[in-house]
Amino acid sequence: MRRLLTTLTLAAAAASTGLTAVPAHAQTPPATIGDRYVPAPWWMRDPVIASVGYVRTEVTANRAGFGASFQSVERTAAEASRKAADQVRALSQALAAYGEDVVRVETTVSTRPLYDQYRDEAGNLRDNVRADRIERYEAQANVSVTLRDVRVLERVYATVVASQPTSISPVNFNLQPDNATKTWLQAEAVKDAARRAREAASNAGATLGGVRVIDPTGRACQTDVLAGWPSYGAGASQATDVAYDMAEAAYVPPPAPPPSPVTVTGSRIAPSEDQIAAATLALQPPRRELTDQACVIYSIN
Repeated sequence: MRRLLTTLTLAAAAASTGLTAVPAHAQTPPATIGDRYVPAPWWMRDPVIASVGYVRTEVTANRAGFGASFQSVERTAAEASRKAADQVRALSQALAAYGEDVVRVETTVSTRPLYDQYRDEAGNLRDNVRADRIERYEAQANVSVTLRDVRVLERVYATVVASQPTSISPVNFNLQPDNATKTWLQAEAVKDAARRAREAASNAGATLGGVRVIDPTGRACQTDVLAGWPSYGAGASQATDVAYDMAEAAYVPPPAPPPSPVTVTGSRIAPSEDQIAAATLALQPPRRELTDQACVIYSIN
């Protein structure tokens, strides 16, 4: 009863003073649209310098992939599929011997009918697409190879070529930086921001104070308080990137695995060492660009 009376008393007081309950809404923007300036962030109440550090480097691609296909044409779909699978079974086992952490192999087999053909009135060659007009079945075994260690790329590629596939695709390279490389990039971006801040303060006849903000995303330095609304969120101008060669040492690949053994399975034999050596080509992984940035805000003395 006492709680009910208290609630009614507060409601009556609000009504007598003209106050009404207002539902909560999202935070209002830092300034009213149309204002000439927007308020400065808390870290700009005192003189500060905002410095954006950039880093750019090139790292050798550490992933590669390609595919190959083997075809077989027989009277029945079962026989065509079996022979196509026989062509890739020894190859897939030889590549799997490297281990899934080094080479990953995916094998699929598809089959399609080959129909009797005839020429129409215009002389165009057409397929007689009828179930009773199937002459042969074509089976295609596809091998997809993904390498997580590019040091074995040349040998793996030569092994596939020596297996005499019907077709083989070009090698695709890509870079997947590890955590050590990402950490190194962020550290170098912060160092570059500090270096730029020191030089800017020195050129202006000032000295740096303590660190106010360290923003790995760089967004804190994109706030523009000298322009009208809606300046927040505008992209910062790009400065000259700084290139480093030390990032090449950031990726340390695991030890090279032993060469794949010669495997005998069914009617097909994996390529011999002489065949692999004869099919070996120079495959040099390209270098990929990595960039990062960081925002560091200092007070000025």
